[in-house]
Amino acid sequence: MSAKVKIIERKGVSYNERLFLVEVFKGMRVTLGHFLRNFLDTSKLYVRHYPEVQPEISPRWRGRHRLTTHEDGTAKCVACFMCQTNCPSHCIMIEAGERLDGRSEKMPIRFDIDLLECIYCGYCVEACPMDAIRMDTGIYSVTSSERKTMLKTIDELLATPAGFTEEEYRKGGL
Repeated sequence: MSAKVKIIERKGVSYNERLFLVEVFKGMRVTLGHFLRNFLDTSKLYVRHYPEVQPEISPRWRGRHRLTTHEDGTAKCVACFMCQTNCPSHCIMIEAGERLDGRSEKMPIRFDIDLLECIYCGYCVEACPMDAIRMDTGIYSVTSSERKTMLKTIDELLATPAGFTEEEYRKGGL
């Protein structure tokens, strides 16, 4: 039994194409043409004037994390470790303690998120059975010159306000 072999003719084997440098110069000519056109006429350039003009942020966008609270101001988190377990970058650190307000058995004593390790995948939000953690702050510029300011503690996460209303959040599909 012999295999049927189909021989396909190679295209692009002309002398100029084999030289390779000719093709490089053709590409450079196109690039130089774009450069000169943009350099001489800047009216058609697309420029975002950040930070004077803020971008539109969709409610579906995953921003910085926040912890939600009950009406009386207590944290909704019951320290079930679902978000910490689900996190692929292992940036969430939780330490549980006994809850004294009677809502559940335990509450987080320590809830830290290292924003430098976070990949903003949203798995922590999906895993939370109590809807205690959200990424709806609308904060899109997460920068700092010191590492210690990028570690968000439970107090900072509870104090972070929502960037969208509850209706916008639900309408956005989160």
